[in-house]
Amino acid sequence: MRRLTKLSIVLPFLALASCQKDFLDEEPLDFLSSENAFVTYADFNASVNNLYRLVRTEFYTQDENFPMDYIYGTDIVFDGQASLRRFTNYPGTMSPSFAVPADHWTDLYKIIAETNTILSRLSASKMTDSEKAVIEGRARFFRAFSYRTLAYLYGGVPLVLEEVTAPRYDYTRASKEEVLGQAIADLTVAVATLPGIAQVRDGEISKPAAQHLLAEVYLAAGDYAAAATAATAVIGDASVGLMRTRFGRRSTVTPGDVYWDLFQRGNQNRTAGNREGLWVVQFETDVPGGASTSLAIAGNALYERHHGPFLSEFRIGSSAPFLWPAGDYTGGRGIGWAVSTKHFSNTIWASDFTTDMRNANHNFVRVYTYNNPAVTSLFNRTVSTEAPPTGITVPSRRFYAYQSKVTTPADHPTNLYANPATLQLKATAGGTYTDQYMFRLAETYLIRAEAHFGRGDRVAAAADLNVVRSRAGASPVTPANVTLDYILDERMRELGIEEKRRLTLMRLGKVVDRVRRYNPYYSDIQDHHNLFPIPAAEIERNRAAVLEQNPGY
Repeated sequence: MRRLTKLSIVLPFLALASCQKDFLDEEPLDFLSSENAFVTYADFNASVNNLYRLVRTEFYTQDENFPMDYIYGTDIVFDGQASLRRFTNYPGTMSPSFAVPADHWTDLYKIIAETNTILSRLSASKMTDSEKAVIEGRARFFRAFSYRTLAYLYGGVPLVLEEVTAPRYDYTRASKEEVLGQAIADLTVAVATLPGIAQVRDGEISKPAAQHLLAEVYLAAGDYAAAATAATAVIGDASVGLMRTRFGRRSTVTPGDVYWDLFQRGNQNRTAGNREGLWVVQFETDVPGGASTSLAIAGNALYERHHGPFLSEFRIGSSAPFLWPAGDYTGGRGIGWAVSTKHFSNTIWASDFTTDMRNANHNFVRVYTYNNPAVTSLFNRTVSTEAPPTGITVPSRRFYAYQSKVTTPADHPTNLYANPATLQLKATAGGTYTDQYMFRLAETYLIRAEAHFGRGDRVAAAADLNVVRSRAGASPVTPANVTLDYILDERMRELGIEEKRRLTLMRLGKVVDRVRRYNPYYSDIQDHHNLFPIPAAEIERNRAAVLEQNPGY
């Protein structure tokens, strides 16, 4: 009886409590959950920081081959060892069931999913209005960046603009125009809310970065006037400017010039005096989270490994006149996978071969010095790709001209040298141990030149091209000679392998045309390869609606 009496006293209080708040609901206080992960500015910024990591992974460090999909299969390089690469041929690589179209789709939508989570949680956060605006601008930038990339690669794709909290199988494709329109809408918000470039830390996105991307997306949408306006806003920003005189930590090294300085270790950011980098992806060697290591090949941005020639296989008779790997202009620990096309290494330089600083030997290496002292008859003598020894094919995996920006001549991280006196490297070399330009002001001029050309104003287009060319000491182009192909060649001269070339050519629908003309290695390319296929697995799992495949697949 006493027990019942106690219950009769307690139950009314429990009933009252249940009307106010279910006492079984847990309020997590000391661990992360969906309820407390997005509350403060620091919480949201941690998620934004992960977006930088996801972008770095997608474009630079995913694995040995993944980021190179943006370069292979275009007009800039061909495959030096097809049996080991992802992009070995077009019919196989562009199969809807192959890894290349599937992996990029998955990773880009992963970025979008995280941005949607950030945006969906803003209203319930404890941030101030100004903090919310900055976080929204950052998230919208990354969502636009990802949708722009998807639109270039695949055309129209599903537009997902809300956080997805349960499985869905009913996605349909928006048109390419709608996807680009969403990117423009997101970037318009980013431009209005992101701080100026002088107010952010190295590597952070800023208003000029958003304006630069907006100009490019306007080009893709065919709005050339808006593209020119957005590019002009970047070019006219007092906090940015083309570098015209030597600068940075190696500015006294000879031979050298301002173009060479742009790509030396430690020179990419504003803290180094560089006003040209608009968005610089950050790397720190042997620092946790820095995505660069001297302890292994894997984990780095492997441009040196792909683009440097495989000089360990170079022979004069039975002699091996090159030490390999060596941290000089022989290409570090290159293994000759991404061999420069003749168009990239020679044709585009014909009119200014000896005067354009971007083609100087310290920037585009053609003359090599034999560096193996054991081969006394050849030691310290030079050999050129323009006059190769008998029996040496140019270009081939073991000998070709390459851009030195893929490596750090005589300036690899200290831990990578097996013998500092001879610059001999350890077997763990192969990365490119510098921060990387995602956007650079020289490209903004080239975007505006393309916008002017699209509007039919070749005079203005030539003027912008000549700003970039004059910095390089190249002869000016006349308005009559400005064509889209000329602009694409100028992008190749100025940006080379730092550009995600596939995105530029797919944006313009020019992959097939340029590959057929300038990269005979990929003779199996077909008309429908201007777009990736929609991954077969995505179509199959989308059982509640039809996710249409691109034509030709």
